Amino acid sequence: MTDNNQLTHVDEKGVARMVDVGAKPDTERVAVAAGAVYMKPATLSLIQQGALKKGDVLTVARIAGIMAAKKTSELIPLCHPIALNHLDIELTLDEPASAVKIVATARTTGKTGVEMEALTAVSVAALTVYDMAKAVDREMRLSDIRLLEKHGGQHGDYKAEAT
Repeated sequence: MTDNNQLTHVDEKGVARMVDVGAKPDTERVAVAAGAVYMKPATLSLIQQGALKKGDVLTVARIAGIMAAKKTSELIPLCHPIALNHLDIELTLDEPASAVKIVATARTTGKTGVEMEALTAVSVAALTVYDMAKAVDREMRLSDIRLLEKHGGQHGDYKAEAT
């Protein structure tokens, strides 16, 4: 076993490797990640009204995030393929911040966690919002993508400090 201060994806010679999780027990694992796409108020208004030419931004971004989470191991080289039990993505319009806020919750029962799946879901959902609205606002900013919490596994629970 490695302690929390060691990099798990490099061996003793510094060579990148996939972690061997074969001996680990299957446990229920949950990860929650979040992020935001900041934009001009007029862009947020167009999304809210469903007035962008590409269609329903929030629905398309939700589907894109779900699809991306299912393909995380194909995108991140050393991630294990994970059978997701559930993935939920919430996209909300935050008018005071002029942003689309995104929260993804991933669940599985397995030998390794789903943090990367939740983070990938948020990232691709945010990229999709950008793609669908870029014709009217190229100044949008993807930001605040981070792990909020995780449960399960040998390292136990994690909850991010409020910012």
